[in-house]
Amino acid sequence: MSSTANNLQSHDSNKTHPSFYTLITVFFFWGFIAAGNQVFIPFCKHYFNLDQFQSQLIDFAFYTAYYIGALVLFAYGSFGGKDLVGKWGYKKSIVYGLLFSALGAAAMIVAVEYNTFPGMLIGLFIVALGFSLQQTAAQPFAISLGDPSTGTSRVNLGGGINSFGTTIGPIVVAFALFGTTAAITDEKIASLSLSKVIVLYSGVGALFLAAAALFYFSKKVPAGVMEEKTEKANKALNTLLIMTGLLIIMFVPVFSSYKTDLTNASDAEKHALEAYRMKWLLGALAIVVIGLLMANVSARKKAEGWGAMKYPQLVLGMLAIFVYVGVEVAIGSNLSELMKQPSMGGFQSSEAAPYVAMYWGGLMIGRWAGAVSAFNLSKSRQQLLQFIVPLVAFGIIIGVITIAQYNAEPLYYYIICVIVQIIAFYISKNNPVRTLMIFGLLGIVAMIIGTQTDGRVATYAFLSGGLFCSIMWPCIFALSIAGLGKYTTQGSAFLIMMILGGGIIPPIQGKLADVVGIHQSYWIPVICFSYLAFFAIAVKGILKKQGIDYDITTAGGH
Repeated sequence: MSSTANNLQSHDSNKTHPSFYTLITVFFFWGFIAAGNQVFIPFCKHYFNLDQFQSQLIDFAFYTAYYIGALVLFAYGSFGGKDLVGKWGYKKSIVYGLLFSALGAAAMIVAVEYNTFPGMLIGLFIVALGFSLQQTAAQPFAISLGDPSTGTSRVNLGGGINSFGTTIGPIVVAFALFGTTAAITDEKIASLSLSKVIVLYSGVGALFLAAAALFYFSKKVPAGVMEEKTEKANKALNTLLIMTGLLIIMFVPVFSSYKTDLTNASDAEKHALEAYRMKWLLGALAIVVIGLLMANVSARKKAEGWGAMKYPQLVLGMLAIFVYVGVEVAIGSNLSELMKQPSMGGFQSSEAAPYVAMYWGGLMIGRWAGAVSAFNLSKSRQQLLQFIVPLVAFGIIIGVITIAQYNAEPLYYYIICVIVQIIAFYISKNNPVRTLMIFGLLGIVAMIIGTQTDGRVATYAFLSGGLFCSIMWPCIFALSIAGLGKYTTQGSAFLIMMILGGGIIPPIQGKLADVVGIHQSYWIPVICFSYLAFFAIAVKGILKKQGIDYDITTAGGH
């Protein structure tokens, strides 16, 4: 470890470095922009006359950028023998990432001026590339800013701030695009001027620049330069590059079909196009799953050149992160369309904003509860706060929705779902395996209830997906890198790449929605939660065979 990192951790074994509170501003940006996309999606769908699948290309562009960004950083380290983020230092890496995201916001404005949806996708892609660099630097930086034993709790606290961004993101974006009232019809949405998007992203770009300036000129934020040489893994790199090439082959036909006009198409022509798109999307999913599993099989036969991929817990964990991000995004991205259905209340797109906010707020509720351990409190006080904090967080979300002049009354009884989550927290006892298994099973039950009911019961069931996703990222991350030793940093980079799931699984659900209807498309989350519960059970056995105590402290949050 470099002298800089040692100095950070020796600041005070019982205190967090003051610059951590500057750092968590970037956690807020990730959540604000990502959740804001969930309101931006229905706007683009109506304005550009897109089907549900086409509207999900927004998530595809955004989350694929995470994969590409992390892959480029890994490739640089593999060829150059030195981690680029470590070479620049955490501080500069975050500044560069913020500036890159500001460039993406400018690209969005240019695309809007030319009234081009593909241009907007490129702009969002660039924004997320900046996020990829920021996230690669920010999470280990947070761990280094104080006592290592409480580092993961700091990341969890950052995750709570991230979730606050996801909560207010849909509300703010809804205000920017739809105005201050909920009584806006889909026809009015389609006729809104794109100039509002220019105003929105001008503000977003200005915030990125302000945050970059805050970091750059802050004397309290250390450079965070790390000088270790990275472990080379040429076979792993070659596998990822081949997978990337195959994914591009799969995605090109999907993208080329996006302009297809189905206005006057027959039912047979529509079904043919739906089958065509689904085939290529499922092919992309198969490449990720089969490619990673084959890599691990080869690595276990001859570990040289595979680096962290020789560990089965990491490979299964990469798939778990892929599925987790995918299901988290898919539930939220399709929520606005779901709420438009007569059986779900027949809401206009703008009226769905508070429900989208509550969904993402569910992640905030769980992560705030998980952040309690970041503070030096007695066990009894921690247990008390794990009961109180989720209820307070729920009240804040209701308050935000009310201040935004939306009707929050239909969400009052959602507190029942919050109490179910609190009970699950107490049963799990901070054990990552037990937590992941319990929350995975609850996710399965909630999604099945949602698909088999309608009205408020179904609404609460689908919204509770946010509650049950809330603590999964830290559990998966902790279990996946357990026992990796010197490959821990490399394994973490591989896990960040798998945020790609947010770019593949939502379009698959969107395409299934075009075939079987938006309500029944939520069987996709059922499958995803099932894998996450399976991973919890499987990784317990894997780590036990390696002589590793799997009862490790959870933390973090995407």
